[in-house]
Amino acid sequence: MAQPLDQALQQLQLDTHCRFSPAQIDALQQATGLGQDELALALLPLAQQKALVPVSHFRVGALAIADSGHWYLGANLEVDGLPLNHSLHAEQSAIGHAALWGERRIDKVVVTASPCGHCRQFMNELNQDSLAIVLPQTRQSLAELLPHAFGPADLGIDGGMLNAPAGSLAFDTEDPLLLAALAEANASYAPYSQNRAGVALLLDDGRVCRGRYLENAAFNPSLSPMQLALSQVLLQGATPARIRQAVMVEAEAGIRQHDTAAQTLARLSPVALYSLAI
Repeated sequence: MAQPLDQALQQLQLDTHCRFSPAQIDALQQATGLGQDELALALLPLAQQKALVPVSHFRVGALAIADSGHWYLGANLEVDGLPLNHSLHAEQSAIGHAALWGERRIDKVVVTASPCGHCRQFMNELNQDSLAIVLPQTRQSLAELLPHAFGPADLGIDGGMLNAPAGSLAFDTEDPLLLAALAEANASYAPYSQNRAGVALLLDDGRVCRGRYLENAAFNPSLSPMQLALSQVLLQGATPARIRQAVMVEAEAGIRQHDTAAQTLARLSPVALYSLAI
């Protein structure tokens, strides 16, 4: 007999997870009798619980399904006291989450509400013809939601944000947090500004939450490394109050991440941001 999803999650000890392996997804489907899209939609409340929304009070949950078979939760994040353009959207959170695990292609994005134009433009940077968007009442392709789109090819960029070549930033350090931020900077996607950047946040229990810069051809939907790192804090069941150390590594370029990253962090944590430009 099929079980309710919340019961199956507890029995399989998956109720606090924000990333699901193919084996875990199979186990959930067997326990609940749900199909893939049904299960993905049913998991969205888990993502919504991770949202931080002091301005809108509107929780959005998203789930990115990678072609590796792994599923990644995402949730929206707002920063009290800062302009609304400092917000992170749930679709960005989910895709950024997948990027941090080295995913190269997203097959579907499942979301609680229809993606706004900002998110449609962000997802277009994946540069995938067949990306599916699954909503509670319908399923469409991104091409249907964003016709006549402007994207990487219009600025002479091949590939997409999950397929960028690695960077070559380097400096001499044995500090594990700086090395984590450096690795994310080299894995970031910044073809328009060349401002590769990565963030690493150390929590009070020793966990490290990472973020990398993911740029966009339309510029404004670009995802900052601090936004992504803070999103990881929330997805992993922590809060910014548990941050004990914060570092950022970025490339010297015509733009800088530091000021905005430090301002965002300061609204959520008393920890100062250490930043290194190379």
